[in-house]
Amino acid sequence: MTLEVIPPLAPETLLVFLIAVTVLLLTARVLGRLAARVGMPAIVGELLAGVLLGPSLLGHLFPQAARLLLPTEAGDMHLIDAVGQFGVLLLVGITGTHLDLGMLRSKRRTAVVVSLCGLLLPLLGGAGLGLLMTAPAGDGTADRVLFALFLAVAMGVTALPVIAKTLTDMGLLHRTVGQLILMAGTVDDAVCWFLLSLLVAAATVGVSAGSVAVSVAALVGFVIFVSTVGRVLVRAVMRRVARSDEAGPTVAATVVVVLIGAGLTHGLGMEAALGAFVAGLLIRVPDPAKLAPLRTVVLTVLAPIFLASAGLRMDLTALRDPGLALTAAAVVTVAIAGKFAGAYLGARLSGLTSWEGLAVGAGMNARGVVEVIVAMVGLRLGVFDVDMYTIVILVAIVTSVMAPPMLRMTLRRVRVEPEERRRLLRIEGREPAPASQASR
Repeated sequence: MTLEVIPPLAPETLLVFLIAVTVLLLTARVLGRLAARVGMPAIVGELLAGVLLGPSLLGHLFPQAARLLLPTEAGDMHLIDAVGQFGVLLLVGITGTHLDLGMLRSKRRTAVVVSLCGLLLPLLGGAGLGLLMTAPAGDGTADRVLFALFLAVAMGVTALPVIAKTLTDMGLLHRTVGQLILMAGTVDDAVCWFLLSLLVAAATVGVSAGSVAVSVAALVGFVIFVSTVGRVLVRAVMRRVARSDEAGPTVAATVVVVLIGAGLTHGLGMEAALGAFVAGLLIRVPDPAKLAPLRTVVLTVLAPIFLASAGLRMDLTALRDPGLALTAAAVVTVAIAGKFAGAYLGARLSGLTSWEGLAVGAGMNARGVVEVIVAMVGLRLGVFDVDMYTIVILVAIVTSVMAPPMLRMTLRRVRVEPEERRRLLRIEGREPAPASQASR
């Protein structure tokens, strides 16, 4: 039996795709730059690009123009989604490469306590609020519980890509508090990716002791494989490509490793972003500058397309309904209060100062890209309707706007210890490493 040849894209479909990608990317870049100029993360402007081009503004005021610039057929929109998904997987993978695993081992107790407190409070708040609301998916008990659990996961996530980019832009990525925020966020998101995978399975095939056991076994098997065989293979591949003076082999190997990790977890019934992030943790490049071209393309082209396309599905005109506006206010309040209070409590229980606790709470409160992914999964499965999707995306925007000014305010009052100062100077190349480390 011969393989059937699939015809290429129709000219009309290709034209729609090219126009839409151009409009989305151009608008996202312009608004992202404007957001950065006023001290906000670029993600805010990039999300607003989709909001302005979608049913909230252009589609509402000038529907004919919206039809000319953006896809109206599901198949055309799926092409945009595919580009966005590719970009967000690479973004999550690159974030994993930023994590200092050496510091993670030395600060693991603090990171775990902060992450657990910062996860449990918003999860409980989101689940409680979800049970009080009407589930868009239906009126049955199972539908209400599934909706409440989806909302709980949306409240519990921490957006590692947004945190990493925000800390980098502010020059705080290698501060001890900055690394702690990344570590605690890693644990939070790993748990939330797993919970999201269980909920996806529950929404499609139902929940049973057997399905939960299979999901847990898949996660454990993936972790064991990654920490043994996967770790050795990835390190060997990255050492091999590092011999080249050019950045191309390192960039290509990084993309392949991240996509393999994403494919493994997706094939096992978990979220692809979890595998992409874990793959990023395994990637260690002797010369980080070789990954600069990949970071540039992902951060300035692919990620903005994803964020703008997510905004296209957001309809803020629905908030004219007083009842829905009140619901949105309640969800945003619970999301902010739960994550901030939980992270602050965990930091204080771990012995950090009040200002360090406030900085950790401010950093972990940013939801950004991960919140968008959860919202899109909920919408795709029918657990969220467009109104609820809009509210969850609103949480992503509000919390992403809050993070930078709060981090600036709190970290100004966090003392830089001598050991931390020496480490920062070594990273900047302004102080040689101690002889004991240089000899290793």
